[in-house]
Amino acid sequence: MTKIIPENEARQGRWGWHGLRILLAALLLAFVAWGVAEIYGEVAKSPTTEQGTGSGGG
Repeated sequence: MTKIIPENEARQGRWGWHGLRILLAALLLAFVAWGVAEIYGEVAKSPTTEQGTGSGGG
């Protein structure tokens, strides 16, 4: 005898809210990492440019 299974239960996996939360959390972490890298880049760049403009030479 063939068992009839509803279509939503026959699927292999469901994304639903759990998958959406994981994707949003990954996107948020990527933005945070990007922001930290931008701030670190500005801080690391500042001292070298200020030291280079000392006495004009001559």
